[in-house]
Amino acid sequence: MTQVVMLRSDLELWARIRPLAESDDTEWVNVARDLDTWPGAREAARLTMRRDGAVRARKLYSPAVLADERDREALREMAAHGMQIRITATPLSRGTFFIDRRTMILTSPMTSAPAAPGHRTYTVSATPALVDGAYALFEAAWESATDLAASLSAEWPRIDAQSARVLRALASGATDETAARELGMSLRTYRRRVAELLVALNAGSRFQAGLRAGEMGLTRG
Repeated sequence: MTQVVMLRSDLELWARIRPLAESDDTEWVNVARDLDTWPGAREAARLTMRRDGAVRARKLYSPAVLADERDREALREMAAHGMQIRITATPLSRGTFFIDRRTMILTSPMTSAPAAPGHRTYTVSATPALVDGAYALFEAAWESATDLAASLSAEWPRIDAQSARVLRALASGATDETAARELGMSLRTYRRRVAELLVALNAGSRFQAGLRAGEMGLTRG
């Protein structure tokens, strides 16, 4: 039996997991930088929350998920429906999730392959050694992570989409002139946004701001 399968579009993934998202018996474990691990991730969460009974789900996110108030509200709703959610500063992949501890799905970066323009691809593995090894890494990160309630009460900097782009420009090492031009803003506006980010991140230099932002997962696209 084939134990590793490649899914080449978001639709293929959704067709495979939707029945599981509607089942009361499925246990989900999700490791991701944000709520949009894949284009149907939020809908899958909503389907899970609409079910009666306890939700069997654990979700581990990077601090970047706390930067947007709408995402924080979505996290609160998920927790209210019984999902266990923790935040970790450990660097996370774009998205990995486990189904009943027997199947692992890895999210690949966006691809421009002709068969699926602009879509991600997904690797599905049911190989016990691979699944067990990855799950053990998840458990280690989970144990050292912070509960959602404590994370929400902490003072995390609020980084909007434009600020995140500025941070990525800083991390790229581009000159101010180049970064401003690529971001479509004036040089004065770009430098003002950089100064605001230094304050928000409590950083004494651009280098320190980049380090802090990287640790918090704020510079990953």
